[in-house]
Amino acid sequence: MAINTDQVLVSHSEIEQMLERLSSEINRDYGDEPLVVVGILTGAFIFTADLVRRLEMPVIVDFMQVSSYVGEFSTGELKIKKDMSYDIKDMNVLIVEDIVDTGRTLALLKELLLKRQPKSLKICTAFDKPSRRVIDLVPDYNGITVPDEFIVGYGLDLDGRYRDFDDIRIVRKE
Repeated sequence: MAINTDQVLVSHSEIEQMLERLSSEINRDYGDEPLVVVGILTGAFIFTADLVRRLEMPVIVDFMQVSSYVGEFSTGELKIKKDMSYDIKDMNVLIVEDIVDTGRTLALLKELLLKRQPKSLKICTAFDKPSRRVIDLVPDYNGITVPDEFIVGYGLDLDGRYRDFDDIRIVRKE
């Protein structure tokens, strides 16, 4: 079965506009208070890098690698492959995720990080797919709402491929 990724859903210029809007909101909300940005690997690495370069407050960048997907299906189970290395107690923390789909992964991750007693904990996502939500979770900063399609590009992948596209494309099996 061949994979077709020719259909662009979100252009690179739309992603740039989203980054400007999100960074403005985050800069407004935190002012000059230090912020720990926790990028969720591997999908959010590009978004995290692009976002933190636009932030004006002191930023500490850390990463976690968690997964609840195999291929294009959610297993409903959170697996922590890499934990963050920075202590977030009494710190403002922003989880940066590539996409919120069912909400399971982020709900479990949020619960875990709240136990570490941050001053505040918010979620920023590049893409949101609320039509697939099974957990009541709304990102604090929402980039672009997307339809119920399997998408790749700008860090999002299908079994490790297509992350390098600078736009978002719909995956079609042919």
